[in-house]
Amino acid sequence: MKLNYRPEVDGLRAIAVGAVIFYHAQISFLGYEPFSGGFIGVDIFFVISGYLITSIILKELLTTGSFSFKYFYERRIRRILPVLLLVMLASLPVAYKYIQPYEINEYLKSILYSLGFSSNFYFHNSGLEYAVEGLKHPFVHTWSLSIEEQYYVLFPIILFFTFKYFRKYIIHILLLGFVISLGFADWSSRSHPSISFYFIHTRMWELLMGSILAYLEVTLGRRSKIKTLNLILPFVGIVLISHSILFFDDEMLHPSIYTLSPIVGVSLIIWFSDKDEIITKILSSKLFVGIGLISYSLYLWHYPFFVFTNKLGLTEGNIFKKLFIFGIIIFLSIFSYYFIEKPSRSKKIKFWKIGSILVIKFLIIAAVCIHFINLKFHPFLTKYNDEHKKFELNYNYNNFDDRKNIFIIGNSYADDLLSLFYNNSKLNSNYYFYTAVGDVIGSNYQINCFRSFLEDNKKICDKNFFSYFQTQYEKSDFIIFHEMFENPNTYLSSNFDKTIKLIKKDKKKFIVFLDDLRGADILDIYIHRKGDLPNLKDLNDLEKELFKKVISFEKRDMERLKNKFIQNNIKFLTRSELFCDYEKKKCPLIKYNNKLYSDYGHLTDNGAKFFSIKGELFIEKLLNN
Repeated sequence: MKLNYRPEVDGLRAIAVGAVIFYHAQISFLGYEPFSGGFIGVDIFFVISGYLITSIILKELLTTGSFSFKYFYERRIRRILPVLLLVMLASLPVAYKYIQPYEINEYLKSILYSLGFSSNFYFHNSGLEYAVEGLKHPFVHTWSLSIEEQYYVLFPIILFFTFKYFRKYIIHILLLGFVISLGFADWSSRSHPSISFYFIHTRMWELLMGSILAYLEVTLGRRSKIKTLNLILPFVGIVLISHSILFFDDEMLHPSIYTLSPIVGVSLIIWFSDKDEIITKILSSKLFVGIGLISYSLYLWHYPFFVFTNKLGLTEGNIFKKLFIFGIIIFLSIFSYYFIEKPSRSKKIKFWKIGSILVIKFLIIAAVCIHFINLKFHPFLTKYNDEHKKFELNYNYNNFDDRKNIFIIGNSYADDLLSLFYNNSKLNSNYYFYTAVGDVIGSNYQINCFRSFLEDNKKICDKNFFSYFQTQYEKSDFIIFHEMFENPNTYLSSNFDKTIKLIKKDKKKFIVFLDDLRGADILDIYIHRKGDLPNLKDLNDLEKELFKKVISFEKRDMERLKNKFIQNNIKFLTRSELFCDYEKKKCPLIKYNNKLYSDYGHLTDNGAKFFSIKGELFIEKLLNN
């Protein structure tokens, strides 16, 4: 029983990959992001995959009474690995040259996990938040590929034995699995969002929706024959999908009961599409089908391209740059479809030949990754890339002396600021500095500890960060907030209204230290490429280049934050105001042959000492109304 080709399904693939690409491109118009829900394209892919794979398995079972696992997995290998390995190989030299040294291990490990189709577990365990941190990791998009492959391993086995021993209950089992998985997804998205996003048990219901459609079609021998519904419901389906792409956003619970909307939309099109109906005709057009055919290559190529061009600053400013990048991605996708995908799937080429080439590529990629993970190829960084001093945790915070208490809240950046103040003896004679630091695991603050410089050291941690903040807040005279603002789940972002309400009520002096000094790893990148410290002229150029990045970042990304604080009458100070020389238009990177930054923004011990004199200006800003 042969599968009938359905061009409108390729059209759905085009919508799915287009939504994902435009979402990752972060396109905005007059401050509005029209593809804020484009991530839903992955969910569309899941439904399509479930539908096609189940159709293949069931039709073979009904026709032959058996199922060839060998042939099934051979087809999957031909379909998935050739282009995936090509993209990985192509990314390696680019990553070596342009990925920051401190990120290289994460990149290499993500490739290794992707090779084993388990990158979804890796990114979850790494605490990577897809929507926020994605464009830093070239292969984060392989998490969805891993889920599909895990499904391809498990589902055929389950369906085969269900067909053999519980044939009349197949639809009941599929429906039960759908309901249980959707229930897990909805519950988990509220309590364990990272697990809900990355794991197969909370995504299975989307794949099973496609499986249910396939089962009904195969067993009934048809899809809908009701003309009126065939004319109306595909349009309803495209409306549901469009609404999700245009109006969903990263703040919503996903996957959850809300995700049913686009999933139902895809299902309506698959089940009710008809050659005489307008939506089916559009989806079956050459444009949509063409994009659908290269959708797998598009999906694989676009993300590493976006990450690397983003790191190089090539996507900033001119719209023609972005269009040029889009053009390259489309060209590469067409090339890999016609010269890699199609030949690899052709039965004319023996599988052992393709398999041999794939094994060689696989081993090369794995060997390169393992080699560089274990190789310490940054001798300078090994010597100087010391972490900023980790201070002891203290319990005895009630024994404050006559000094004013300054409470610093945030994350590792708050630790940096504490270190800076600690190295200023004049300030420490007048003020007592202490912090509550949240260590991020996934998107939640799991461990929150009190840090200070008192001698009687004990550990204090609290899993309720805001509750803990309130306790320490009552003992403070002044409050400083400092953390990286890029992550919307950071402390001040998620607790902004509660924090401001509390501060306004008590009229405490409060200042936000805005993190605009990104890209301090520009020195690490130079050392990584040249293998040595820069000479005086190169160093001067690097420090001026960093200043340009700071100014660009302030104009592009900091304005919204500044306006938020101005509207709430909150004082703020940017790091560049203290750490950079605006007259000479440069930000220092090395003093006395020592680095000031350990990575993209954190201070070394030497950096904390060097900038400690600036602490007096900071306190002056805090105290003066």
